[in-house]
Amino acid sequence: MQTLRSMSELRDLVQALPKTDTHSRDVATERQKILTKPAGSLGRLEDIAIWLASWQGRAAPLLDKCQTIVFAGNHGVAARGVSAFPPTVTEQMVANFRRGGAAINQLCQNVGSDLDVHQLKLDHPTQDFSIAAAMSDDDCIAAINVGIEAVHPDSDLIALGEMGIGNTTTAAAVCCGLYGGDPSLWVGRGTGITDASLALKAELIRDALALHGRRLDDPTNVISHLGGRELAAILGATLSARYQRIPVLLDGFVCTAAAAPLAAISNDALDHCLVGHSSVEPGHARLMGELDKTALVDLNMRLGEASGAALAIGIVKAAAAVHNGMATFAEAGVSEKQE
Repeated sequence: MQTLRSMSELRDLVQALPKTDTHSRDVATERQKILTKPAGSLGRLEDIAIWLASWQGRAAPLLDKCQTIVFAGNHGVAARGVSAFPPTVTEQMVANFRRGGAAINQLCQNVGSDLDVHQLKLDHPTQDFSIAAAMSDDDCIAAINVGIEAVHPDSDLIALGEMGIGNTTTAAAVCCGLYGGDPSLWVGRGTGITDASLALKAELIRDALALHGRRLDDPTNVISHLGGRELAAILGATLSARYQRIPVLLDGFVCTAAAAPLAAISNDALDHCLVGHSSVEPGHARLMGELDKTALVDLNMRLGEASGAALAIGIVKAAAAVHNGMATFAEAGVSEKQE
């Protein structure tokens, strides 16, 4: 996929997305009917295998090369005290990722996924969205292009995640901009903030909504005015994967919010995506409801850094293994259900 030059080009691309491969989907669906099990007995594992086949364009999906991508960015709003940690932690955690010492390193190793980490101008935080647009269009497009270029074309599955102090505030603001509702319905405690900081989160988002007003009717303005560079990069990677027909696992609240503007432009824009886990951030359940998504796992996680998406790679691999490896009734000499 080519890099973008403008927000209007982004809108045009989202309105002309590649569709699912119906032949591979139908062949995979028929195979599920003749495997040695009662129909539907493997629940969502069956659905996942068919989903993989339909987006990879092969009835027997492959997961030889999984790529986990973490994007890191800093936020001007973090200086207002919306996080329990200082913005310097973003860069420190990126160094930890690269040394192999973070949770995501262990999870990727466990499921056999490559890990790529991209930091986006950590020494130049976005603007405080409550007093100015977080990013100019040019800055936002540049971040989106980082995401586009981060996707390896030979990947069979992409897991996406983020690192950025203050970005649960940003994610809540993006959700408010897209779906409305009082900010108190979308904000959560993030890294473990006090009641006062939680109230401040909501108040800053109210200020931002009043400041940016009708400009937020355009979903591309939502990501530039209220978002962050790592969120824009996730949006770009999600779009790039769609154009390359690579299935995507989104991580938790921040990651799902980052991709949501695509769905606001085109209803089917996230059909190639599953949500890896359900975050304890209260806005995530609300957001998944808006997107008609159900997470693959719910383990009370709220770490970010693609941890839930990477964990879910194991489930997707299990779905593909069962789909490809099980014997059919005829192969196993097992009697089928009587009609």
